[in-house]
Amino acid sequence: MTVELEPLFVERCIEALLFAAAEPLSDVDLAKRLPEGADIAAGLAGLRTRYEGRGIELVCVADRWRFQTATDLSFLMTEEREEPRRLSKAAQETLAIVAYHQPVTRAEIEAVRGVQASRGTLDVLLELGLIRMRGRRRTPGRPVTFGTTDAFLEHYGLAALSDLPGIAEMKAAGLLEMNLPPGFTVPDPLGLRVDDEDPLDLDDGEQPEFAQDFLGEPEKADR
Repeated sequence: MTVELEPLFVERCIEALLFAAAEPLSDVDLAKRLPEGADIAAGLAGLRTRYEGRGIELVCVADRWRFQTATDLSFLMTEEREEPRRLSKAAQETLAIVAYHQPVTRAEIEAVRGVQASRGTLDVLLELGLIRMRGRRRTPGRPVTFGTTDAFLEHYGLAALSDLPGIAEMKAAGLLEMNLPPGFTVPDPLGLRVDDEDPLDLDDGEQPEFAQDFLGEPEKADR
């Protein structure tokens, strides 16, 4: 028998979990910890309304939920933030190709750019967590394919890959000429070619980490 839970109680539970979590949580993560019968969608909607206009806000990034500083108050944190690492032009071009053409191999990146891809460029993007090795193409040599990460979405403030700018947005921003060649299109990152690659090993069973002081006394170390 499923017990109907008070909406406010569900909101408080979700609020507590999101504040204690070391990383954003998905609906599935929340469902694993909330009591059976909890209306997660309603609870999240209630929290978003409750925090609207406050110093922190509830946002969804890459299908995961987190609390963050309100956008209009980001200036308060300016002195506390480290100077972001600037990407070279080659790294920016490579990242854009991965974002729009993923899953993409190194050879395919070179074909789009027209120049040989530096190993260091890919290493920098991997180190920053903006791209990841996602699989192996089912072609001779089984080259590694690359794709973007949730950190990429978070860094650029995108809820999903579908929010990447298209032709209209690029023209408006002055990134594309108004008179484009006939048949010119912007690749659709959602047209992922999952049928021609084998995935790498994934940690599907990995559980989200929580701050220990919210979960009771830590275990004593072995003497």
